Amino acid sequence: MKILIAEDDPVSRRVLEATLLKWGYEVTTTSNGTEAWAGLNAPGAPRLAILDWMMPEIDGVEICRRARGLPDQGPLHLILLTARGRKEDVIAGLQAGADDYVTKPFDHEELKARVQVGTRIVELQTMLAARVTELEEALTRVRQLRGLLPICSYCKKIRDDQNYWQQVEQYVSTHTDVQFSHGICPDCYRKVVEPQLDDALRDHGAVREPVKKRRGGTQ
Repeated sequence: MKILIAEDDPVSRRVLEATLLKWGYEVTTTSNGTEAWAGLNAPGAPRLAILDWMMPEIDGVEICRRARGLPDQGPLHLILLTARGRKEDVIAGLQAGADDYVTKPFDHEELKARVQVGTRIVELQTMLAARVTELEEALTRVRQLRGLLPICSYCKKIRDDQNYWQQVEQYVSTHTDVQFSHGICPDCYRKVVEPQLDDALRDHGAVREPVKKRRGGTQ
């Protein structure tokens, strides 16, 4: 799990970094709000951040507010690090979009527990987002099959969205998890198979014995 640290005090930042590295996390450090905001918007950005409340340029609360205003931000767990312990300050931070807070000077075991909770939440949110994406893709395939399908009147091929013509089974297999097994219906057996058998036997000077009609066709 990647964790971003935003702390302007070099000593506190170094202690936080060393502590998280010791616990096995991958750490990105920033020293002001502008760097922190850029780090959270970079490709492959950390999904968990520990933000100092009071920082130059952009404070931690404002970063929380901006992050929650982004569309499709994905899973993101924000922990405010603050010396403010008043209930009013805690409420203000949470209302701005923080998920949790830790007061300075932080207790190592408390911080570890809160980071572990944040990690579990991010992992669960990521799994849920993946499941939602799978469901949306499945619904899209269902809608495609429920829509109007252009089909050739002669060969019965289906035209896809890229204007290619495909056999029915190929088209359905591409858009669903359906697998096909092939058989011969009674009408096709009578119209196609029997004449071929008669021709083959006639070429060999034999006569075909009548075949008892099977219910449901032949396999």
